[in-house]
Amino acid sequence: MASASSPSLDVATPERVSLTLPVAGIGYRCLAWLVDATILFFFWVIAYFVFSVLVSDVLGLLQGLSGLVQTLLAVGIFATQWMYWTLSEVFLHGQTPGKRLLGIRVVRMDGSPVGLYESAMRNLLRAVDFLPAFYATGSISMLFTKQHRRLGDLLAGTLLVREELFNLDKYTAPAPASPETAAASGAPGRLASEEVELILAYLERTPWLEPDARRRLGLGLVERFGGLAEAERATVTASQESLEGFLRARAQGAR
Repeated sequence: MASASSPSLDVATPERVSLTLPVAGIGYRCLAWLVDATILFFFWVIAYFVFSVLVSDVLGLLQGLSGLVQTLLAVGIFATQWMYWTLSEVFLHGQTPGKRLLGIRVVRMDGSPVGLYESAMRNLLRAVDFLPAFYATGSISMLFTKQHRRLGDLLAGTLLVREELFNLDKYTAPAPASPETAAASGAPGRLASEEVELILAYLERTPWLEPDARRRLGLGLVERFGGLAEAERATVTASQESLEGFLRARAQGAR
């Protein structure tokens, strides 16, 4: 959990639940960058090795290229690294391998998952944040902004947050038996306040859950609080959207 002095991002979910996300500090970001930089380093080492097998004198070939071709080659190298950062963040829900290892992710300023435009923009500005060397510009920006945002984050409207360890057991624990529940004979009744909070807590965390865990926990909540016949349960759980829509309606007292 974020301490009172730690920067954080306060957002409100569609279920009108207030959520506080701890902001990732410079240390987390530097370590994640080192992991990703190491991956990219070995990628280029392997690429050079493969190319040297095909061409005996690689350095001689590069020196013999025209200025235009050398410029295009430099742009291609930058584009390859830009694609690594951008595609990783888009397809891994705001995380590169380094960010995943450190438990941090990129999100929009409203806490929602980062999209292609935001990721492409913030990673395009890496070249500026890197100047004059070793991310000096980006580091100064992170030191003087409240939520440790580099120039790319400021322009793209993003920031990095830390993932909290969620207690997932409470979503899968069986509901305690009560005389009222037994009297209902399986028919869904009105949920208690703590049960509503449990469903809302699940719904607010779904953007940060792995797909398998998100599906498994959602099924557990439907089983626990749905009170559905087999045919209706199959319809509700046919897709993740219908499952979460049912739980949202259940929490709001509409089901």
